[in-house]
Amino acid sequence: MAAETLTTISPITNKPIITRTGVTNDELSAIVDRSQKAFESFRNTSLEHRQTIVKKALSLLNDKQDELAKELTEQMGRPIAYTAKEITTAVARAQYLLKISSATLTDTPGEPEPGFKRFIRKLPVGPVLVLFAWNYPYLILINSIIPALLAGNTVILKPSPQTPTIVEHIQQVFSEVGLDKDVIQYFHSGNFHQIEEVIQNPKMQLVCFTGSVAGGLAVQKAASDRIDVRVGLELGGKDPAYIRDDVDVKWAAEEIVDGSVFNSGQSCCSIERVYVHESVHDAFVAAVVEVLNGYKLGDPFDQSTNVGPVISQKSASAIKAHIKNAMDKGAKDMTPYHPNFALPNEGNFVVPTLLTGVSHEMDVMTEETFGPVIPVMRVSGDEEAVRLMNDSKYGLTASIWTKDGVAAAKLCDRVDAGTVYVNRCDFPSPDLAWTGWKHSGKGQTLSKFGYDQFVKLKSYHIKDYPL
Repeated sequence: MAAETLTTISPITNKPIITRTGVTNDELSAIVDRSQKAFESFRNTSLEHRQTIVKKALSLLNDKQDELAKELTEQMGRPIAYTAKEITTAVARAQYLLKISSATLTDTPGEPEPGFKRFIRKLPVGPVLVLFAWNYPYLILINSIIPALLAGNTVILKPSPQTPTIVEHIQQVFSEVGLDKDVIQYFHSGNFHQIEEVIQNPKMQLVCFTGSVAGGLAVQKAASDRIDVRVGLELGGKDPAYIRDDVDVKWAAEEIVDGSVFNSGQSCCSIERVYVHESVHDAFVAAVVEVLNGYKLGDPFDQSTNVGPVISQKSASAIKAHIKNAMDKGAKDMTPYHPNFALPNEGNFVVPTLLTGVSHEMDVMTEETFGPVIPVMRVSGDEEAVRLMNDSKYGLTASIWTKDGVAAAKLCDRVDAGTVYVNRCDFPSPDLAWTGWKHSGKGQTLSKFGYDQFVKLKSYHIKDYPL
């Protein structure tokens, strides 16, 4: 089969901006073979050597932040005022994972037994396939590639066709600091059958996927005939926020709008549904309107722009369909339509939309919207809020907004999500495990637990030789 040509379409203009050539099946098989061969050597390098390589590569990556930020804006549309921060945040996240690597990857001693040395060792699993999304490509990639390399694995990267240059930059910076080019390889493909072939190749030992639930299910199915391959999934969310009756509504509104609209709402942990205590509902809605009055939609290369385009025409249509479904079922559009929300003539722009009068009969409250929509639902109190927050097939993050820390702690225990915030949202921390419940994924990244999927355990019982 001939290699395909993949084209990146600008979300800003809907015009082609990049083309890349895919791989043939034979070329892909050769990539896997080289990864296995490189693993046999790389696994025997010292942790100190791998730490030095990673440290040097991160420094180079940080130096390129302005160049990489411009490419991110071009390829996925996030306003230029924010894209450089993804690079600096990715580097800081990686530096934390680097800092904890010695303690995390060290041997774990067993109980003392006279005449024996007994311990558990963490060994690399082998070649790792990383399939990652376009919305935060550097941050997502760091979650996998840094612990994978530090543990002694080789890596094969498959980026989204929307952000194809990320893998090229990553391989380049690691090559510049002396890493064997076969330790990190990549390929471009829009053909899931090729990805299935890689997953089913017995040399591959781990698949890390970040993307949609449908994509995660397909990856899991492709691996279903293999016992010896691990699968880690970071999938979608329908993340709720609950505004209790004791908050400063103006402050909460500012935080909620940012958590809902940043990156045009295209984050797995964006706030996608907001439950507000009935006693502060109207004041909160008014405060959200005031905040939205200060936002600007438009050219992402304009430093004053807050909201750029969504990734594709298909995505824009799906978001608008959620809005229409809600409106048809009785929701009210409370968006302040002002001149700064005028739609550009080109591109996939969706106005940050505030909806009230929503219910769980509407798609906008039950299905992942992945766009700049803020649906607000009135609730009577904690019991109704928790019930509705848990009424979802997703469970990535949730947030509770209150001055009462004791009440918040009790509510956190009752909310079904891998991460629960109080007075914060949309903020993965490198020292805390990032994990999805329900359909939001399985496995975890970040923190010391993020290393678990990249190692296999071997127990040692070493008896002293009797003289």
